[in-house]
Amino acid sequence: MATHISSCLQEIIIMFLCCTVCNTDISCRNEAGEPVDWFIIYKLPRYKIGEVGSGVDYMYLDSSVGSWQMSKFMVNTSQGALGSTLSQLYMGKAYKSNSSVYALYNDAPPILDYIQGYGHTKGVLLFDHSQGFWISHTIPHFPSFPERGYLYPSSGKVNGQTALCVTYQYEQFSRIAKQMAFLYPRFYNCSVPAAFSADLPPLVQLCEGTKPPLASDKREEQLFSVRGDKFVSFVKSDHFVDDIYTGWVAQRLGADLLVETWQRQGHKLPSNCSLPKHAMNIARIQLPGPVLFQSYHDHSKWCVSQANEDQVTCLGDLNRERAQMWRGGGLVCSFNPLIYKAFRQVVDKYVGC
Repeated sequence: MATHISSCLQEIIIMFLCCTVCNTDISCRNEAGEPVDWFIIYKLPRYKIGEVGSGVDYMYLDSSVGSWQMSKFMVNTSQGALGSTLSQLYMGKAYKSNSSVYALYNDAPPILDYIQGYGHTKGVLLFDHSQGFWISHTIPHFPSFPERGYLYPSSGKVNGQTALCVTYQYEQFSRIAKQMAFLYPRFYNCSVPAAFSADLPPLVQLCEGTKPPLASDKREEQLFSVRGDKFVSFVKSDHFVDDIYTGWVAQRLGADLLVETWQRQGHKLPSNCSLPKHAMNIARIQLPGPVLFQSYHDHSKWCVSQANEDQVTCLGDLNRERAQMWRGGGLVCSFNPLIYKAFRQVVDKYVGC
């Protein structure tokens, strides 16, 4: 009897330790703070059709919830998916450790002055020799410097914003590093310890403020999340002078794209059907609720294939406006039908050619 109890106790201890290891791995975190393969948030704009909101509420999506869910948290608190994920950098003090790499990048960083010449791109990298996450988002002045803790900028309340977080194994980050060279992001706070430098030369150069040399003007890379979900990263340098949606991604994917980007008056490019595959501007979004808003109140950047059979969704960096044809930036594309359905269903109105 005592032997049986001892055996059961050993099994319980082993299970506990396994779960502890899983929960301490660097990973995207869901609304409950638990590890997740990927998540997407859609921060709602303050000015919606028929109402004025707080500017800090958001919709949440991951593979377990299946469709857009209104979060019970506000994006300007450290709770919820974004705050829980970044707490691994802030509260976990990973920025003080030599056992992990991190990089915060934003062409409009917090506190610091704006400097021209960098790619129009925003995001976060945090990983160790096992795994980590890449967040690509659209929020200027975010995230805050690690020693300041989690802070959401007041400027980020006005417009809609999106963020994609994907958890990757370590070997995927050497591929991501090569993509970063084309993006030429403004790394305003970063660390690449010596133990990682041989695997990640572009990150070392970017962290030191050096622009890595490029062999071409654009690059495509397949990436796989820890659970095997396929993503494709498309990145262009400032030498690829074209609209990334029309001139490259739509043609490469062989799909007509409905594109949601910030459409400021006098800046936006018109819908374009001049090439075999088209890029057409979304004019209005309707998220569950219903929550209805115009594209000029939405600073997010994403696109979705018009036809259901293509089922491609991309989130990224660049607006469809003339000035951004001359800037580095990119898109991360998914072929997950759940993500496609979530984004395709919210297209309320678009402008054909």
